[in-house]
Amino acid sequence: MGNLSAKADDILRCARSLIIAGGYNGFSYADISKVVGIRNASIHHHFPSKSDLVRTLVELYRKEAEAGIAELERNISDPQEQLRAYIGFWEACIADATAPFCVCALLAGEIPVLPEAVALEVRAHFRMLSGWLTSVLERGATQGRFRLTGTAKAEAEMFMATIHGAMLSARAYGDAATFGAIARPLLQRITV
Repeated sequence: MGNLSAKADDILRCARSLIIAGGYNGFSYADISKVVGIRNASIHHHFPSKSDLVRTLVELYRKEAEAGIAELERNISDPQEQLRAYIGFWEACIADATAPFCVCALLAGEIPVLPEAVALEVRAHFRMLSGWLTSVLERGATQGRFRLTGTAKAEAEMFMATIHGAMLSARAYGDAATFGAIARPLLQRITV
């Protein structure tokens, strides 16, 4: 997950899956200890508090997302195809359960009870994603590929909220196909 030790990576990977399963308050260091096979004291050595652990996790998650978006930008120039690839990425993650939910979307629902350091990282992820989506929508509108009903920023926020809502619906219905059924028409709606 980064330039951390292998044990720290294991702890972060475990925390990520536990957050996806049950949210911020749905796990403890004891849960991680059982899964990773190390003592609580070892976890505290790497991450003195749960807030430190989850803040680091979200920071790394955001960097992974930024790297993925940068790669998408390098490999796909067409704005419509970029959004299609973004939707396709989440569709595949949900279908094969490798990443069935955006960690930051889950944590955003818990912001009132999150430590401030974690909430700041979650908000930074949303700002980053919104900024990228805004730029894609602006390029697409300028190229005559998209028909926006509001500002690119407002459309980006709506797009992001719909993607996260589609994740929630897929989880609620226990049906991965629900995500695509909601997300794909979103792109069709704005395409000229």
